[in-house]
Amino acid sequence: MEWIDKYLEHVRVERRLAPRTVELYAFHLRALTDHAAEANLPLDRVQTAHIRRWMAQLHSAGREPRGIALVLSCWRSFYRWLGHEGLIGFNPVQDVHAPKAGRPLPKALGVDDAVRLAELYDPEADPWTEARDGAIVEMLYGCGLRVSELTGLDAQASATALGWVDLDAMEAHVLGKGSKRRSVPVGSKAAEALRDWLAVRGERQEPALFVSARGARMSSQAVWKLLRERSLKAGLAAPVHPHMLRHSFASHVLQSSSDLRAVQELLGHANIATTQVYTRLDFQHLAKVYDAAHPRAKARPDKDGK
Repeated sequence: MEWIDKYLEHVRVERRLAPRTVELYAFHLRALTDHAAEANLPLDRVQTAHIRRWMAQLHSAGREPRGIALVLSCWRSFYRWLGHEGLIGFNPVQDVHAPKAGRPLPKALGVDDAVRLAELYDPEADPWTEARDGAIVEMLYGCGLRVSELTGLDAQASATALGWVDLDAMEAHVLGKGSKRRSVPVGSKAAEALRDWLAVRGERQEPALFVSARGARMSSQAVWKLLRERSLKAGLAAPVHPHMLRHSFASHVLQSSSDLRAVQELLGHANIATTQVYTRLDFQHLAKVYDAAHPRAKARPDKDGK
């Protein structure tokens, strides 16, 4: 414990780490001491195999990869300091790495919920706002746009436009990440919603396709807010944000077509690995269909019907 006390003093005084960080270091180093004591090992006799075994125990106990990485970082730093002090000859944590964190699945709406949101119409709402917000939902879900791509659209093509919609060609031209341009098809429902919006939008000096009541280009934050309100009004279980509609677009197109390359092009992903996450969503959908429909998916009832 003398080494640990000196090390904690080192990180507190010389490295000037925050008090909370020093507390975490102390906690993780106490755990290291406990592991070493259980193995009847002094801290300077700990080997890489011991570190790997203790990390495996953390993983088996349900510790998240990020948490394991933080523990390893603390231990690695401690043994590095021991080496600098000439107290050990090698760092047993140097080549030990935490397991890779699984990439979280994007949140997507089911088809029924997405359609319910897109078809929402409130007859008591302001017609101007209702037409605009309905068109926004249709463009996000129908074209898979990022919110920045949506708010960057102009009502007409021009030399200065970042993006625009060509209703005659049924295409949206957008400026995506990395200043890469792409064209995506505009479906009939989205085109119909856009025509309804343009009919009430009126002539304005602001070139933006979607404008606020004050006449300025809509911000991403404003789109987030209206989607949240609209999804709750539609009776969805959770608030919807713009990227959820983009995820829904990708997942539903992939479910219907199984064409990963096409979805990659539609989303504007530079690397197909980014798009492949939607195959996992697609598998989840197929698994639910299987569980609900296949006669061998569920356990047979026993003789008592249970």
